[in-house]
Amino acid sequence: MTDNGSSAPTGSGPSQPRRRRRANRPSDGPSTIRDVAVQAGVSVATVSRALAGNYPVSQATRARVMAAVESLHYVVNVHAKALSGGVAGPIAMVLQDITGPSLAHVAAGVEQEAAARGRLSLVCVTHNDRDREDALVQLMREQHAAAVVLVGGAVMDDAYHERMAEYARVLDAAGSRLVLCGRPPLTSSLPVTVVDYDNRGGAFQAMDHILGMGHRRVLFLGGNPLMSSAEQRRTGYRQALRAHGVPYAEELDVSGLYTRASGYQRTRAALQEGPDFTAIFAGTDMVAVGALAALREAGLTVPGDVSLVGFDDVPFATDLTPALTTIRVPYEELGRTAVRLALERDPSLADDHVVLSTQLVIRQSVRPPGAHHGDQARRSS
Repeated sequence: MTDNGSSAPTGSGPSQPRRRRRANRPSDGPSTIRDVAVQAGVSVATVSRALAGNYPVSQATRARVMAAVESLHYVVNVHAKALSGGVAGPIAMVLQDITGPSLAHVAAGVEQEAAARGRLSLVCVTHNDRDREDALVQLMREQHAAAVVLVGGAVMDDAYHERMAEYARVLDAAGSRLVLCGRPPLTSSLPVTVVDYDNRGGAFQAMDHILGMGHRRVLFLGGNPLMSSAEQRRTGYRQALRAHGVPYAEELDVSGLYTRASGYQRTRAALQEGPDFTAIFAGTDMVAVGALAALREAGLTVPGDVSLVGFDDVPFATDLTPALTTIRVPYEELGRTAVRLALERDPSLADDHVVLSTQLVIRQSVRPPGAHHGDQARRSS
């Protein structure tokens, strides 16, 4: 039998039509490079050279090879080609969740820049599971990803720094690059790229606008204080208070989740139990939506009774009633910059660190407070 093709004739003998029909049978599984070589009447090495395009092959031979590839529906083993450096590695984005609008826009930026550079982009979700994150980073290393982009805030404890340092080292050893997107840099010099945005400055802008309108009792619906981005926004909130000579009131600084439900619950509790406030600075636009619902439920209007500012500038912010004053974060640019820096990095530099600016977008949800706003808020609850 000659089923391996090693001693079969390559001309027009009677065995050739049988081999072609056999290679085309779906039950035989995918065609191999040996099947292409046999049908084209050339060696496996010649097929490899013709497909790679990096070795002189005559036009006639290349034409026979490509005709055989088309006839047999042969698909190149991309993994094997990647091992030889013949395929550009993908860009892998690893994030906790894909349902949030801000993370979706980061993913869009990663995909756009990766596609523009002829790279495949992959989205991997951890569901806040550290073991899963470890496994995904290892899998992307094995898949020869050009970059692994970790997106979103993180708890900046010693365990986190140790894990990030290990990620950076193992990826660098495999020719890949760790990119921290929306996270602050690590404390030590490591082969890592950091693309962050100005959380502190954005929060300061938001509060500066509120305080500049005359508000002095501002309820801050912040995030988990253990998370890097939430703590930076809290720092901006406090710095603005100091800049305007307004005493910090701990009862107005209320931590929670960055969700609509949390924004609603925290605002409702503040209306029912105190403290008095005339404005709300919500840590995200989703939190602001929940706060808006709680205020309306209590019979209060925005900005007539309570002013409201968000953070993110997600697409629906401008469609709210009133349109939401918020801080614009360049999420898509964040994703594009992460890919660009990872692929264009200077090998002589151990690390890269870029901070993108944020911008106050003024709409209709803030106005100066009335003489009795705080009392009215309490009575309406």
